[in-house]
Amino acid sequence: MSELSILRERLREFSEAREWEIFHTPKNLAMALASEAGELLAEFQWLTAQESEKLSDEKLKAVELEIADVMIYLVRLADVLGLDIFKAAMTKIEINEGRFPPK
Repeated sequence: MSELSILRERLREFSEAREWEIFHTPKNLAMALASEAGELLAEFQWLTAQESEKLSDEKLKAVELEIADVMIYLVRLADVLGLDIFKAAMTKIEINEGRFPPK
């Protein structure tokens, strides 16, 4: 079982144990994902490009937690929709390789 599959199962169990499935509709999960992406963006607001490449340990930890939130909602959304997120990403990379050939 892949790490992504383990994460998907853990999130499914977490949600079921709290009876959150009623709230985990695709619409609600997509909205939560967008919200968490905004929180990730806020960690970089007002930083220069150079500052964003050299984060303090404290700032890096905050970014790490926001990235985790984004991933959690993305994996949960894909699970609820019955999508294989790894396969989808690989397919998209192949599409992009065709659209953007190497120089």
